[in-house]
Amino acid sequence: MDFSLSPEIKDLQERTRRFIADVVIPLENDPRQTGHGPTESLREELVAAGRAAGLLTPHASVELGGLGLSHVAKAAVFEAAGYSPLGPAALNIHAPDEGNIHLMEQVASPSQKERWLRPLVEGRTRSCFAMTEPAPGAGSDPSMLQTIAVKDGDDYLISGTKWFITGAEGASFAIIMARMEDGSATMFLSDMDRPGIILERLMESLDSCFAGGHGVLRFENVRVPATDVLGEIGKGFRYAQIRLAPARLTHCMRWLGQAQRAHDVALAYASERQAFGKALGEHEGVGFMLADNAMDLHSARLNIQHTAWVLDQGGRGNIESSMTKVICSEAIWRIVDRCVQILGGRGVTAETIVMRIFKDVRGFRIYDGPSEVHRWSIAKKIVSHQQQLG
Repeated sequence: MDFSLSPEIKDLQERTRRFIADVVIPLENDPRQTGHGPTESLREELVAAGRAAGLLTPHASVELGGLGLSHVAKAAVFEAAGYSPLGPAALNIHAPDEGNIHLMEQVASPSQKERWLRPLVEGRTRSCFAMTEPAPGAGSDPSMLQTIAVKDGDDYLISGTKWFITGAEGASFAIIMARMEDGSATMFLSDMDRPGIILERLMESLDSCFAGGHGVLRFENVRVPATDVLGEIGKGFRYAQIRLAPARLTHCMRWLGQAQRAHDVALAYASERQAFGKALGEHEGVGFMLADNAMDLHSARLNIQHTAWVLDQGGRGNIESSMTKVICSEAIWRIVDRCVQILGGRGVTAETIVMRIFKDVRGFRIYDGPSEVHRWSIAKKIVSHQQQLG
């Protein structure tokens, strides 16, 4: 197991860092950055810059115009991009598009790839992934899916309500998870302007880093032809796992970049700010917080690299990605919380980027499965394994 990066990936990582520093960070206070994420105008400017820098959609296959990065290579580049909340949008590696690209590359038909995937990879469109539902529907338990798809001739009629659908406003198309009449689940592709798709509202949320915010969608007898089924009928839950294991990991990569940014801001402040006759960082209480940050950053990075390595070796990485998701989301939260404390009054204002990062990362302990669900899943697996040895 060797986590050293090739010269090519090191160069790509450094190019990404320079791009974020020189082009993206100066746009962080642009008025087009709203409480529901960057506007489409700002996103288009960021994407154009990423394209000009030769950094756009690096995780997509070379055939589709990407760089075909391995998971280990993605860890290096995505963290560098995540150093700014706008970085993932600039590289077209933001959620949910990044996960949708990964899924569609594996599952979509050739015609579906040309119609929906290629424009997505080129940064000309955005997408959303419509699975989560309000109670009593599917959340962490996908088996509770309430949105239904009923066969009607050569088409399917989809009805139901989804919420917390990231990127819904302004998305060109959606991947919709719906329950079939036999209780199985299927994924459907649909343009968002299809009759019967209604964006009821945007939800107010702590984070502001996702283009299109988080929306509530209602489907009223949305007619989808059988040609727009993603993959095979009845395999929706299986495809969700194809998408979710790597997507958990890329969330960790991107938010680790934000945690590193917060730490760098706090460290610079603690090295310069004087109190009681010496720099803040020389006081044991602050110094210990900085040391704890360094250890959490290191352990989170190692967990990401290991799970990326497992996936690159052809492993499913389900338990590894669950462990990494919990470890990283909780470590990143601790890091950013400490940074707010170190910065004092500056930390709870927009005088630095840290307040914004603090608000962004809190949701990470919930997105792609809350820590409690992952712990429960991990426990079931390790207990089952012990019983089999038994």
